[in-house]
Amino acid sequence: MGRKVGITLEDIVGAAATIADRDGLAAATLSAVAKELGIKTPSLYNHVAGLPAMRRELALHASRHLTAVFTAATQGKEPRAAIRAAAHAYRTFATEHSGLYESLLPAVKPGEDDELYEAMAAPVRVLFEEFAELGVAEEEAVHIIRGLRAMLHGFVDLERKGGFGMPVDLDRSFHEAIDLMVDRIPERSW
Repeated sequence: MGRKVGITLEDIVGAAATIADRDGLAAATLSAVAKELGIKTPSLYNHVAGLPAMRRELALHASRHLTAVFTAATQGKEPRAAIRAAAHAYRTFATEHSGLYESLLPAVKPGEDDELYEAMAAPVRVLFEEFAELGVAEEEAVHIIRGLRAMLHGFVDLERKGGFGMPVDLDRSFHEAIDLMVDRIPERSW
């Protein structure tokens, strides 16, 4: 392996994301990332303290990416259409970036890692803005967003793992599920 000059943290995270999306999060090891970059594994320690630190950086990257996806999907839409668009963007993100998606679980709790907590909360804040436009109180929005996220995650997980065996249009099933959730969102709960 020849000496590579100028490897950055962004290069490492990019290589880890590529591996995670292609082969699964578990495959994004330090040695796999080093091989992807054409460097020796110890060279990574100039930028990350080890595998947990690299996975943290990957989760930060994934959070920022998902926030940008949600922001683009919701921009300029009325709230219910924006929430539907975010739901579809979530499914696409989880499908196209399965390793990044997996890096977002489990969620960080407040006080564990403030920077990562804030990054992971950012996509949810995009949704909170839409709920606020509908006049839904923040605490009520938390409950609805949790339910929506659980439905989305369950659908995506079943889809990725081949859990839908019936030969019926999955896209229509997804649309129907989203409609059931979004059409039930109350307005002006405060």
